[in-house]
Amino acid sequence: MVENYTADAENLLLTTEFDYDDAIPCLNTEEKNFAAKFLPPLYSLVVIFGLLGNMLVVLILVKYKRLKSMTDIYLLNLAISDLLFIFSLPFWAYYAAQEWIFGDALCKILSGAYLLGFYSGIFFIILLTIDRYLAIVHAVFALKARTVTYGILASTVTWVIALLVSLPGVFFHKTQKENSRFTCSPHYPTANAINWKYCHTLMMNILGLILPMIIMIFSYSRILKTLLRCRNEKKAKAVRLIFVIMVFYFVFWTPFNIASFLYTFQTSLSLNNCAASGQLGKAIQVTETISMIHCCINPVIYAFVGEKFRKYLYVFFRKHVAAHLCKKCPALYREKLERASSTFTPSTAEHDISTGL
Repeated sequence: MVENYTADAENLLLTTEFDYDDAIPCLNTEEKNFAAKFLPPLYSLVVIFGLLGNMLVVLILVKYKRLKSMTDIYLLNLAISDLLFIFSLPFWAYYAAQEWIFGDALCKILSGAYLLGFYSGIFFIILLTIDRYLAIVHAVFALKARTVTYGILASTVTWVIALLVSLPGVFFHKTQKENSRFTCSPHYPTANAINWKYCHTLMMNILGLILPMIIMIFSYSRILKTLLRCRNEKKAKAVRLIFVIMVFYFVFWTPFNIASFLYTFQTSLSLNNCAASGQLGKAIQVTETISMIHCCINPVIYAFVGEKFRKYLYVFFRKHVAAHLCKKCPALYREKLERASSTFTPSTAEHDISTGL
């Protein structure tokens, strides 16, 4: 974060691991007040909608889909990644408005959970992109490669990698009392603090923006080329979905990655005066919150766009929600429910979700 925002500066971008110790004397009272008012309500909205959407994804995948394809495995792990990310947000919301009261152990654990959810979510988006690429561009090879066993293996490796890149956040985060208030922030070794900051930001930009961008551009360009060559009555819908996936990902994540890069390298870019630092600090607050919204729309992009997935959701609400809200409604809905349930087949459902049709 901005160098020496004083103790209250820790309210800004609480988990992106910028060091606050090497500093210029900027108070930035306006930015601190902005964080206290802006972050808690937005974090709360992300928690509410993110929990609802991703828990529904987990429920549908486990109860109805029963994890019968590689795509199901990746979707489930993506939802778990988002839930892990979301569960830490109430603590950061309180910290943004007040101070850190949860102790050193939770400081490390929640920082690790936030980063683990962040990196694993990105990695599973990449795996879903590769899964779509194989299903459409290399359909014959995909029959052997896109199995549940390989999906579980790839997911396990992905979690291990995400855990490894998250460990520095757990190790360096700690609580300490600064100016009569407790903070939870990264504190790197004094001799190499600036190098650790640079390495962290570069890793976050490479893994969170550059690598996904390269894979998505390559994969989706090949997918589009394949779809435009074949005569598929639903290809226009698949093309639109692919376009939405790419646009949403980069719209939500690119501003945050750029802001964090500018903030970390502000001295090299001659942006280390108080005015510029304050604006960059506020930009990081806004762009990180925007990027968090992506975990709320992941269920919509990767799951609810599938026709069969929507029908599973329809069955769930008819059977479990409507039945409790209106005791006379089940008799009215039963015939439609049975008719909807009879249309499901695992193969077509898998095709709908894996190709986006």
